[in-house]
Amino acid sequence: MKNSRFAFTMIELIFVIVVLGILASVAIPKFAVTRNDAVLAKGKADVATIRSAIVTERQSQLIKGVNTWIPKLSYGSGNLFTGSDANRTLLMYGIAAGEWAHGSVTGTTDAYTFTAAGVTTNFTYTNTNGTFTCSGGDCSKLTD
Repeated sequence: MKNSRFAFTMIELIFVIVVLGILASVAIPKFAVTRNDAVLAKGKADVATIRSAIVTERQSQLIKGVNTWIPKLSYGSGNLFTGSDANRTLLMYGIAAGEWAHGSVTGTTDAYTFTAAGVTTNFTYTNTNGTFTCSGGDCSKLTD
């Protein structure tokens, strides 16, 4: 008979494996929910940043004597929400596409979509009054 302080019986090892399996089965679904919550939190921060940038850009234009809202939130390809041109900058570095997708620009409105966990929320910027509003999807979670 070996005399060792660190020897484990087969029953003890199986018990430890079962306990670890139970803990993993509880923890793994929580990680998926946490990731979705993080994406929504990022989207909420993006919306707040965009709305703040619209107001800030408007105030800087009023100081210059220009009484119009920024014509478009994005132009060209690349990062979104950089502004309409070199003279009307919205966000210095923009927001990389990913969850955000630029839809279309028609007349006085820009259309954007934000998708998180398979749910798509539509956003519309209207340059006649400077509003950046949402509809459908997770609108309440992204704008509260």
